[in-house]
Order: sequence, then structure tokens, then C-alpha cells
Amino acid sequence: MIFRRFVLAAACLVAAPMASAQEQRLERSSAVADGAEAALASPFVTAVAFRIGPEDILDVQVWKNSDLSRIVPVRPDGMISLPLVNDIQAAGLTPSDLRLRITQRLTEFVPSPEVSVIVREVHSVKVAVIGAVRMPGLFEVRSPATILDMLARAQGLSEFADRGRIVVLRQNGEATTRIPFNYRQVAEGSEQDNFSVRPGDVIFVP
Repeated sequence: MIFRRFVLAAACLVAAPMASAQEQRLERSSAVADGAEAALASPFVTAVAFRIGPEDILDVQVWKNSDLSRIVPVRPDGMISLPLVNDIQAAGLTPSDLRLRITQRLTEFVPSPEVSVIVREVHSVKVAVIGAVRMPGLFEVRSPATILDMLARAQGLSEFADRGRIVVLRQNGEATTRIPFNYRQVAEGSEQDNFSVRPGDVIFVP
């Protein structure tokens, strides 16, 4: 009898950590799922460094060398033109990355150049609003904006708009994600559904 009680007690002690481990795995899986959902609707402005794009205006300054300093636009091909270095890729780089590239190119002509790259104007971040809105178009976004903000910039929904089938088309690499937007819930005061846009989003109102 004493031996049987000892075996049962030992079994309970072994089962408890296993159950606890399973619960921890479930909690971790739930946390990962929540993180993926949060990433899908993450804010427009994140901790990710800003990357230069076509049509942005850059101020490239070479210290104590005004002849090499320029305010230049980023061309549609993503390049900028500067004295001595000629064409250099800018789109897709952070200002710090571009500064290093320009510095490396200038070292062939100037001893120890000190270069700074300042983004004067941002024109490359755009969101499209299409479909049953009063003023469809491609809108520049220079500060955090939500879906409702973008619909307002498009002068609101038309009278024939299907408020229950609005979707946001978001490019993730080569795949396109369709994110539903519940206009009715937002109109009733649900701020959680009014998520932020990202550069390149397309808001489609059927």
C-alpha cells in the first residue's frame, strides 16, 4: 500500500511539469500568433530606419567644399547625380548608407571627405485609394495615418460604396495580403479596427 501511494505521488510530480511545459508552449504559440497579427496592422512609423525612394529631395553636403555640395532629387530610376561621383544609387538606402557610399566614392578625388546626407523632402511614401470614393488617387503620406484618414483625403465614400467589403491590399515581398477594413465598426466607435497604413498600401472600396 505504501509503495502504491509512492508511485502515484511520483506520477503526479512528473505529470505536473509536463503539463506546465505544454501550457508554456501554447502560450508561446499564442504570443507568436498575436505578434504576427500585430505586425500585419503595425503603425506607419516604426523603428525601421527610413529608406530613400524616388522623388525624395536630398541635401548632400561635403564639409568645406561647396562645389561638391548639392540639393538633388532622387530620379525615377533611384539614382542621384553628384559632381565627381556622377550617378550613384540612392533609392532603397538609408541616409547613413548613402553617406558612406558617397564618402567612399569621393575618397578617390578628395582626401578624407566628410559627407552628410539630409532628407529635405519626402515624396516617395504613397498610398492609393481607389474605387467608390469621391476623389480616388495616389496620396503622399508624410506622417502616421490610418485607413479612415486616407478615406477622408479621398473626400469620403460615395453613396454606392459597399462599406462592408473595403479591403487594403498590402505587398509583402512577392505576395499580396488582403486586409479587410470594417467601416461600420469604426463608424460606431471601434478604434481598434482603424489600423494604420503602410507605404505602398492600396485601399480598395467596392
